[in-house]
Amino acid sequence: MGFNAGIIGLPNVGKSTIFNALCNANAEMASYPFCTIEPNRGVVPVPDERLTKIAEILNKENPIPTKIEFVDIAGLVEGASRGEGLGNKFLSNIRDVNAVIHVVRCFKDPNVAHVTGELDPIRDIEIVNTELMLSDMEILENARIKLEKKAKSGDKEAKSRLSIIDKCIKILNEGNFLNTLELTGGDINDDININDLNSLREYGLITLKPVLYLANTDEVSKIDECVRKVSDYAAKTGAGFMALAGKIEEEISELSEDEKGEYLEVMGLEESGLKRLIKEAYRMLNLITFYTAATQLQAWTLKRGSTAVEAAGKIHTDFAKGFVKAEVYSYDDLVKEGSEARLREKGKIRFEGKSYVVSDGDIIKFHFNL
Repeated sequence: MGFNAGIIGLPNVGKSTIFNALCNANAEMASYPFCTIEPNRGVVPVPDERLTKIAEILNKENPIPTKIEFVDIAGLVEGASRGEGLGNKFLSNIRDVNAVIHVVRCFKDPNVAHVTGELDPIRDIEIVNTELMLSDMEILENARIKLEKKAKSGDKEAKSRLSIIDKCIKILNEGNFLNTLELTGGDINDDININDLNSLREYGLITLKPVLYLANTDEVSKIDECVRKVSDYAAKTGAGFMALAGKIEEEISELSEDEKGEYLEVMGLEESGLKRLIKEAYRMLNLITFYTAATQLQAWTLKRGSTAVEAAGKIHTDFAKGFVKAEVYSYDDLVKEGSEARLREKGKIRFEGKSYVVSDGDIIKFHFNL
């Protein structure tokens, strides 16, 4: 699959409801904590209006969308970093995902127990975040113990790594996620930078992952004090934010396409909250889409900043090994000119080499020789 986002939060905040709506997967749900034990996984297509337009212009049938995986992870409770609830299992599952969707309960339902007694979104967020920070601190402390002996023997790389770890432990102790540096695009302080953090990715630190706070509400488009608190918290920490009504979205997901369209029209919405969530997960993972249309039209996922030879490898390793050149044109140019023939006439189809950085919306034909 390649890229995924984990759905986390306290028990009974609606994680599995949202997962079911995303994937139509019928994950188990109940009104008691720890209903989800093993993580549920679902692969869903990324909504892409461009793919439909390209198919129309190039006269391609049954285009294949790119996909993203969502993982419904067991609910966390206070003390998880010490093994409470499903603590260690929960935390190891989060380490395996690329990004985090943190569901926060903003709905009232007397039939669904609230593990902390009453609605308080900031308290709920901070319970989860504290456990994530404590877990990362434990990982770093263990790494520090292993590096100390090497550093004392004069190993320069170990000394450098040890210094970075100490700085990160200090940041976590101050109540900051390590991703704060990347989210703000600058230094947390004069002593640590993005390159330092990248050197620690092998540890699977949870607080380095991008985060989106998802307020799970009672009604579509309902903005109340609870939702505003979550929105403000996300803005303050540089994280993403969305609000949706998970139960209603689950009901919408079970409708036929025609019925979905009618419902959204009545509600005055252009697209469902779930489509927005999928797109937002794709964005926060810093992904782009490119297309191939030599035979069947297909969309492919690529990390932003990747080269043409890396894109070729996404399709098949042989394409990368025998890469000769890439024939490239943009989606915008195709729409403007209306056909590949017109693009050739206008000189808008170009040949690029291995080091070409692929742009979002590129349509590529790879030339290779084995």
